[in-house]
Amino acid sequence: MRYLLNDCTDACRNMAFDEYVLESLPLDEPVFYLWRNAPSVIIGLNQSAYAEVNLQYLESHGIALARRVTGGGAVYHDLQNLNYTIAGRSRDLNADYPEYLHMVVDALKQLGVPAELSGRNDIMVDGRKCSGYAKRVWKDRLMVHGTLMFNVDLSVLQDVLSVPGSKMAASGVASVRSKVANLKDYLPAFKDVLALKDALHGILAGADGEVILTDSQQAEIERIANEKFRTWDWLYGRSPEAQFRASKKFACGTVEVNWSVRHGLLEDVRFSGDFIGNLPAERLASCLDGLRYDKEAILAALQDARVREYFDGLDPKDLAGLL
Repeated sequence: MRYLLNDCTDACRNMAFDEYVLESLPLDEPVFYLWRNAPSVIIGLNQSAYAEVNLQYLESHGIALARRVTGGGAVYHDLQNLNYTIAGRSRDLNADYPEYLHMVVDALKQLGVPAELSGRNDIMVDGRKCSGYAKRVWKDRLMVHGTLMFNVDLSVLQDVLSVPGSKMAASGVASVRSKVANLKDYLPAFKDVLALKDALHGILAGADGEVILTDSQQAEIERIANEKFRTWDWLYGRSPEAQFRASKKFACGTVEVNWSVRHGLLEDVRFSGDFIGNLPAERLASCLDGLRYDKEAILAALQDARVREYFDGLDPKDLAGLL
């Protein structure tokens, strides 16, 4: 199978690379490429960034956020994770989709990994997940892409995908480790993920050659990354509705707030609690509805809203932190 080389580790650009290959490359025959991302969380096309990802943890640890063009759940990538993409024209999705996946599974088996397809979108080894994959169909074209965990930091995976009330937060690190598998445990002769990359590349490519992208094609991928995949509208604005609740005791009393975030905007903000203030909190809540759900935007609005009149002596920064 012919191949592309993609050494970029920028998650948003790699999402653009996938889209360009699927929609714009000739694809007279199937192609594949292996690639990695620097630490990042990749959410599915239909997921809420706010409900699925610990965004504060990402910001404090310099971890990127990206949204892909395929469905499925949120995944954590680091440089010890190897990704694969296979794309081609398809006359029979029911045949081509599993065929693409079996290419990856069979390659792993050749390396000595007891891999098998299982469930909705998993590749398993000894009952544990080592790969999640997803597909996208565009006109007469099919793309399958997925992960291969070689030596991913599972403790970080736990932290970035844990939000209050989530299954990940409730399960704990031990549970996560019991359900997923790093391929390093099955490939002791491979010193690092790059060794796995080289071995898989050799199997999948065989004697076929490279598809080389021109400078103008590379520039088009960068344009797509900038105009789509790196934008707030794509990363956050596509988020479906998610509901939240927070409560904290301040000098003015306990403040509870319930709110929704839909397409990246605050909706239906409601304050309750035993707090004391001079003005009705409903008035402040109405000022927040429709704001971009962003800490700078929320803080700027609260600083202009005389928060101390609604909650006796409460600093706007403290209320912003509650949201």
